[in-house]
Amino acid sequence: MHFQWDWLCLGVLLISSVTAETENEEMLDADVEVEDFDKQSQEADVDREKSSIEVVYQTPKPTGEVYFTETFDGVLSGWVLSKTKKEDPDDNIAKYDGRWEVEELKENPVPGDRGLVLKSVAKHHAISAMLTKAFVFDNKPLIIQYEVNFQEGIDCGGAYIKLLSSSDDLNLEYFFDKTPYTIMFGPDKCGEDYKLHFIFRHKNPRTGEYDEKHAKRPDIDLKKFYLDKKTHLYTLVLKPDDTFEMLIDQSVVSKGSLLEDVVPPVNPSREIEDPSDKKPDDWDERPKIPDPNAVKPDDWDEDEPSKIEDPDAVKPEGWLDDEPQYVPDPNAKKPKDWDEEMDGEWEAPQIPNPKCDTAPGCGHWVRPMKNNPNYKGKWKAPMIDNPNYQGIWSPRKIPNPDYFEDLHPFKMTTVSAIGLELWSMTSDIYFDNFIICSEKEVADRWAADGWGLKKLVASANEPGMFSQLVTAAEDHPWLWVLYILTLALPVGLGALFCWPAKKTDEDIDFKKSDLSKPITKGEINQDREELEDDEMDLEEKDNEDTAEDEDEGEGGEDIDEEENEVAYGSQEEGDKSNKSGSEDEMKEADESTGSGDSLLKSVRKRRVRKD
Repeated sequence: MHFQWDWLCLGVLLISSVTAETENEEMLDADVEVEDFDKQSQEADVDREKSSIEVVYQTPKPTGEVYFTETFDGVLSGWVLSKTKKEDPDDNIAKYDGRWEVEELKENPVPGDRGLVLKSVAKHHAISAMLTKAFVFDNKPLIIQYEVNFQEGIDCGGAYIKLLSSSDDLNLEYFFDKTPYTIMFGPDKCGEDYKLHFIFRHKNPRTGEYDEKHAKRPDIDLKKFYLDKKTHLYTLVLKPDDTFEMLIDQSVVSKGSLLEDVVPPVNPSREIEDPSDKKPDDWDERPKIPDPNAVKPDDWDEDEPSKIEDPDAVKPEGWLDDEPQYVPDPNAKKPKDWDEEMDGEWEAPQIPNPKCDTAPGCGHWVRPMKNNPNYKGKWKAPMIDNPNYQGIWSPRKIPNPDYFEDLHPFKMTTVSAIGLELWSMTSDIYFDNFIICSEKEVADRWAADGWGLKKLVASANEPGMFSQLVTAAEDHPWLWVLYILTLALPVGLGALFCWPAKKTDEDIDFKKSDLSKPITKGEINQDREELEDDEMDLEEKDNEDTAEDEDEGEGGEDIDEEENEVAYGSQEEGDKSNKSGSEDEMKEADESTGSGDSLLKSVRKRRVRKD
């Protein structure tokens, strides 16, 4: 058994070492789940413990057809600041005078990698750029992707982008909140409302008017993406089959259909309520009514109070009727600056009467109140089913005169520009690596060269697991209990299974089965009593059957002699087996078996002689 426990202990130690190595590797390796890293990104993933300064960065380049790209690593060309105002009577608020800068990240920067940063607080910002090539919603998917980092967190503000609709009069210098757009996408937050917008403007084929359609909110909690001060990748995929996907850090957070998962729906209802229909005056919507035939009973007294004094109550003994519940504080003194002319006559503050602490109560005793058994309240007729009930009225349905059916809402208005029109109460919102394309492989490769490298550097600069656990415990002290239990459990199990157990007398007897079992004094006395009884019985039988006893005696002598020989033989075998044990055990066994065997020999001899 001890040999088996040793193997079990060894197995536990091996599993623990393998698990520790695996966790260590996972902690050191950045969890960058991007596809098709190029050779330079792979070379940068050499040593996670080195500073991010040693990372070699090169500006991402598109690997396929694109409609727009921007890395902000070179000269900020093609972007136009808005010079117009919002439609607001206050000129100080209406101006788009928010400041933009191109700079590196504050934390975990990648040398040479820069982004567009919103710098002003409580101001309107507007900046835009023309696409390299206009995107026409035909038979190719639309993929919009860019990076955002809320470097100072976010209180109230957005980081969404707009794809501006193509038109002959589009002027980026006059880009403002009313400029027509086709798609709006990106994060937005105010208070505790964390949003990821996807809004598209749908053109009514009957009237030509545009309505905003909002995608349903993601089911996951978005809070961490706004508060962790890390760079996150936002992606929107629109497909010609009228489906969409929203991704954060290349993980799908929401998906659905443009026909079914937007509010309000693209296609209106076939029928609507008739606005001219009115509810008739005699329409009865009451499911229950008072019973008109019910009569108040004669003994119903509505004047009875709900509570009355308990007539059986008795004043407790020791009640102090003459003592007030509160008395002036005898230790209180009038302040020296008390002016009776200005402040009035000074009175000591009231404190609970100390005499009432040892008594059932003080002051005037009043009988307690109890429920009035005769109280019934105001009488009301019981309710019965309304025989004239007609249900809840609703206006009749008529065909919707504005009904239309657009089976392909993906075919939206062509877009030719991208813009950021934002208001924020927090500064230093970082934007980088915009791309608009139709191929997922192109967008993934672009993400690997930009966002993937940022995540790699941030992971290398993160504190170790121990530091993270301590930091988490400082914010949530109850985690210390969990840590202690987590450490104590494997230690306790290891001590239980691997610590050598002390050998007990039972284990020795079990392992040394060849040793003769010692005979106790009580067992010897019991054998003597049984022999005496046997002798008395044998004497009676001798008188009755002498001849038979002689024959049986001869056979019995032989049998007993054989038994003695077997006993002596077993004793000799036991002695031989005892020699294989320790000397101390042999001495103890010899002493116990020696005394027991001598008594057994004498007993057997007496039996033979008697027979």
